[in-house]
Amino acid sequence: MDGELKNLIFAADGPKPRIVLRDAVNNVIEIVENADLCLVYDRSLGPDGLTWQALVDWWRDQYEPDAASDLEAGRRLHLRLQSSLQSPPEELVLKTYAERYGQERGFDLPALVPQVYLHYDPYTKAELGPEGEVLARQRMDYLMLFPDQSRVVIEVDGRQHYSSGDKDQFSDPGRYAEMVREDRALRLRGYEVYRFGGAEFAEDDAAERVDEFFEALLSRHGLQA
Repeated sequence: MDGELKNLIFAADGPKPRIVLRDAVNNVIEIVENADLCLVYDRSLGPDGLTWQALVDWWRDQYEPDAASDLEAGRRLHLRLQSSLQSPPEELVLKTYAERYGQERGFDLPALVPQVYLHYDPYTKAELGPEGEVLARQRMDYLMLFPDQSRVVIEVDGRQHYSSGDKDQFSDPGRYAEMVREDRALRLRGYEVYRFGGAEFAEDDAAERVDEFFEALLSRHGLQA
């Protein structure tokens, strides 16, 4: 995980960014549309992975140089990340985990980064033309980069993951097959993938269940807040 991180593009709060691959050898990518609507973390990763403190430091340097404190900068960054979310369940996941940032050593925890573009590209090669090569990727609901070089993907599944049309009863085996195929590909590339079913968030203990998940996940990687 050490080295230059060139393609952590995240938290788009408008139309999806259009991204092209300029140099496949050196992994140089470029956002050619809607760059102003997303965030790009472009700093090297050290042995601690990507912590909330590192993300706040980057945010302060880029957007909040006059912030009175890390806590204030962190609050503003949290609001910016929240603006990119697409559903109440996604908001609950971020809110539940972000509460850990306020605990002792909380800023040293891995950041929970929403709406990450790493492998997804809606544009065909014909549409891109000479602008750049198509970059195969997908958007992840959440990504966490841990000190042990583990990469964790968290997905919150809505009806679009298993059905087509406007009603739940139109099940779509093709969509489900595509989802599990993508999961396999991510795991083969070294990612841990965890999914929440949308129906889980209709239950009264949803926040508690999410919190228990993060407690177990952090413990699995030798971290506790």
